[in-house]
Amino acid sequence: MSIASSAFLATIPSPDRGVWEIGPFSLRAYALCIIVGIVVAIWLGERRWQARGGTKGTIIDIAVWAAPMGLIGGRLYHVITDNQLYFGEGRDPVRALYIWEGGLGIWGAIALGAVGAWIACRRRGIPLPAVADAVAPGIVIAQAVGRLGNYFNQELYGGPTDLPWGLEIYRRVSPDNPAVEDPLGGVAINDVPVEVVHPTFLYELLWNLGVALLIIWLDRRLRLGHGRVFALYVAGYTAGRFWIEIMRTDPANEILGQRVNVWVSVLVFLGAVVYFVLARAKGPREEPETLRSPDDPDYPDSGDGGAAGSPSGTAESDTAESGTAASGDGDAGTGDAEAGGPATRPGSASSDVDTGDDGAATENTASTENTASAESAPAAGDPGAGGPPEKPGSST
Repeated sequence: MSIASSAFLATIPSPDRGVWEIGPFSLRAYALCIIVGIVVAIWLGERRWQARGGTKGTIIDIAVWAAPMGLIGGRLYHVITDNQLYFGEGRDPVRALYIWEGGLGIWGAIALGAVGAWIACRRRGIPLPAVADAVAPGIVIAQAVGRLGNYFNQELYGGPTDLPWGLEIYRRVSPDNPAVEDPLGGVAINDVPVEVVHPTFLYELLWNLGVALLIIWLDRRLRLGHGRVFALYVAGYTAGRFWIEIMRTDPANEILGQRVNVWVSVLVFLGAVVYFVLARAKGPREEPETLRSPDDPDYPDSGDGGAAGSPSGTAESDTAESGTAASGDGDAGTGDAEAGGPATRPGSASSDVDTGDDGAATENTASTENTASAESAPAAGDPGAGGPPEKPGSST
């Protein structure tokens, strides 16, 4: 065992490369991690959405809009805040499009991804805050998976450290020309580290997983709704990003001596906390009926005898299920002669008209005889005499 390897035995080795050439194709670890993260976020979000009563397949459909817009937003934020890497003397602006080389700003990804999700929710007729609550844990887990891509790229690390979990950084060169440095697409020339640093990408990965577990637990315990789970995710993530960002040593633009992302973390954290507090006034979690798309086979439909088209079960559902004075299940208007007298709907006006056996219309007056016969008749909606009346709004 060499002296160098024994000296760094307790540290974390970096991969010798982040790109593998397979014929004419380049397999990039960073891109694979992003794809895996998106798949995990969709899978978990779909499960949580269905558990809350939402329509199956909704999160997948929303991801068709949100995922690509999120990638575009993430790249735009990175290019804008680190424009010196792509524009200026000696720079190649075309490389701003090379998303597979790394460089996605989570702030832009969430912002533009939310726009895509809003469009999809509008098309499906479902509330965006409820969708955000369902996908929040999956998003932060996807961020954790994405940080593995930074590990393969040997990027986003902190300053030097002698801690046991320090990360070894290797010198990488171009496979075609060993004289050319290539930290992203190159191959390590040996396993002797040029420095040992804080693995800030790993700190953020572990923090993100902790945030995911926390918000899942709180959601189950408190039954949060109206975007409050998403607000907790944002607050939890930015709290960790604040101190992790301060530890990073990669080049970044600064404002008042602090990295841009430090300030963004503070502002977004405060906004998330304010929203979490104010959204409490919206009341309990959304009812499952409000999460179903109109094209859902189980979507409430007054024509099927279930809940009415109004998801919350309003007067329409009462009319459809409990019967009306004109045409209930027990034919209150025309078939009450079997019970021996005209039936009147409770609370109806004294001018209601019923039809008896002989076909003649008799006016319902306030006389004792008609009152007695009305009391002896079955209630509207009863399937026969003597049966208990249905509770308004109950399903059949």
